[in-house]
Amino acid sequence: MGIRTIKAVSNAQRGMNTLDNEQLSAKKPSVRRLLSVGKKTAGRSGGTISIRHRGGGTRRQYRTVDFNRTDKLDIPGKIAALEYDPNRTANIALVNYPDGDKRYILAWKGAKVGDEVLCSQKAKARPGTRLPLENIPVGFEIYNLEVQKNQGGKFVRSAGQKAKLVSLEGAKAQVQLPSGEIRRVEKSCFATVGILSNEERALLQMGKAGRTRKKGRRPQVRGKAMNPCDHPHGGGEGGSPIGMKYPKTPWGAHALGVKTRRNKQSDKHIVRSRHRAKKK
Repeated sequence: MGIRTIKAVSNAQRGMNTLDNEQLSAKKPSVRRLLSVGKKTAGRSGGTISIRHRGGGTRRQYRTVDFNRTDKLDIPGKIAALEYDPNRTANIALVNYPDGDKRYILAWKGAKVGDEVLCSQKAKARPGTRLPLENIPVGFEIYNLEVQKNQGGKFVRSAGQKAKLVSLEGAKAQVQLPSGEIRRVEKSCFATVGILSNEERALLQMGKAGRTRKKGRRPQVRGKAMNPCDHPHGGGEGGSPIGMKYPKTPWGAHALGVKTRRNKQSDKHIVRSRHRAKKK
């Protein structure tokens, strides 16, 4: 996969590019039981906008992705198709198992139709294989990381992302997340070896507002372009500054750079914060 630049024949196409999805299946998803109606969260409540800058867009069908895969332990499967998923940035792979079962999993970088897929307690650590952390060599890149046993992968599921297994010493494993944070995780938790697919998505340029509207995104307006009754940054003449010590949300709370973390229960698992990692 790669980036395909469009030869501009109109103003809308200037600066636009698309993803080259030749490896993805051109057919519509055929396994009906893996599809469900995608529920939209944006809308209005009593005539008032409940979620700003959302609405419209192309209707989506949700693909049920198997983030756990432990119920298919030691049962090899084969990739039947690589598909686009409108609900996530990474691509997904349709896997056929010998018992006739079919499931979607997250596709890794370099995955091809016909590749073998395996989830096991002990196996050779190669891309696409799902293993417990204790059986993955230190220094390997992983994704779809499980942080609580038997709950399935929760971390590192976005396009092109990867984590790194730093250490297996002590009672728990240490994993470096894409943000730079190093976190302790139970050694019995599973992770998939490799890097997630569709890493070129970070280079995508929408080019025009219509492509964004099809994704369910509505226009955004700067606060300083509003009236004082609509936003704390509003008012003034021309391009005047916001006139306050720190930026605020439309409701007067701190914005831009304020710490929002409230989950103090998991602080004990963090070896190095992502904020300290960035300073270094």
